[in-house]
Amino acid sequence: MWSTFSELLSRLTLSSILDILLVALVFYGLFYFVQGTRAVTLLRGTIIVVFLAVLASSIFHLTAFNWLIRNSIPALLVAIPVIFQPELRRALERLGRPGMLLTRRSVSAAQTVNTIARAANELAEQGFGALIVLEGTTGLQDFIDTGVLLDAQLSDGLLLSLFYKNSALHDGAVIIREDRVVAAACMLPLSEDNDLDRELGTRHRAAIGVTEGTDAIAVVVSEETGTMAIAHNGRLVRRLDEGELNRLLFRLYQPRALSARGMNHANARGK
Repeated sequence: MWSTFSELLSRLTLSSILDILLVALVFYGLFYFVQGTRAVTLLRGTIIVVFLAVLASSIFHLTAFNWLIRNSIPALLVAIPVIFQPELRRALERLGRPGMLLTRRSVSAAQTVNTIARAANELAEQGFGALIVLEGTTGLQDFIDTGVLLDAQLSDGLLLSLFYKNSALHDGAVIIREDRVVAAACMLPLSEDNDLDRELGTRHRAAIGVTEGTDAIAVVVSEETGTMAIAHNGRLVRRLDEGELNRLLFRLYQPRALSARGMNHANARGK
């Protein structure tokens, strides 16, 4: 194996290195521009399946399977632009925005969590309903496109004004990406779980629905009862006070490896 590897290294030239870097750059750019959408998961899965199929056919010399792959790749190349048409359009739009490649935002998770917890508690005390969604690694761009784009700095005052009863944007969800309020009045899918408590309203079902297919975190304030709840991974923890919401939200807003453990502990306590 080492001799084969050495032979491959000896064949490397400047043009072959440049060729490899260009291919890597294409894949990096593709993943970069579809991040923030659910398409990135589908794209990643497609690449893994194709890679494993090619590897298996090469190792085991599967003649018929190898023929099938060779003839399927052209059709796949035609299908990709059709499947990812909305994402490709958004990618080109993002590329055309001046300075977008140089824009990177620093984020304080604690500040974001504290702001949301304060705002949710204030909304609950005033009897205003609210649905606040924090985007995770799975993009929510499809849902963002259904609402009104804001791209505003997150603050408790902004959240209070958005969910004020007479506000034009109080219906629907507010979606937060890092420390920015990306959009308001967004439409979310309702959970189809028939075992849910029948007392749960539309906001709670939407919170559960958006977390069933993504790793987003949803904070719900009930207009009827004035209670706060948090949804993650299709599960709901209800009747939280500001301190409990703050602590649980902070645990879930940490790296994904800690999320499941934090939610399981909180869900057991909520029951």
